[in-house]
Amino acid sequence: MSIIFSKKCEYGLQAVLYLSSTTTQPVVSAEEIAKTLYIPKEFVSKILQELTTSGIVASKKGKNGGFTLNKALSEIRLIDIVAAIDGFDIFNKCVMGFPNCSSESPCPVHGRWSVLSKETYTMLSEETLEDFLAKTKHKIQSIQK
Repeated sequence: MSIIFSKKCEYGLQAVLYLSSTTTQPVVSAEEIAKTLYIPKEFVSKILQELTTSGIVASKKGKNGGFTLNKALSEIRLIDIVAAIDGFDIFNKCVMGFPNCSSESPCPVHGRWSVLSKETYTMLSEETLEDFLAKTKHKIQSIQK
């Protein structure tokens, strides 16, 4: 989905989904997340600290420190993560980057993008991490092979 979200947001989504799949561990290190998802460790740490500020993730410092979800899986939606990292502007700005793109002065794909961005917002808002748990675990297992 890199056409819509920043790389930082993509990594944030992946990291939070990973945390949701590790329910048997009290905390998960940034190193483990980075190694499993093939994301630079420093980037993972920075993103998860940002998600800690937003209340989605909690961190524990120290030798056995790491990250965990700060809310129940049933309380977190993908839109929460997107909002915390990229904000809601991505659903309102021109996908082609034109300034002042609107219904009155549309870019070539404005009409279709308006429909797609609304559908994307709805898709990210409807289901929780709990709804994605089985698929997330399957995906994480497929990465580790």
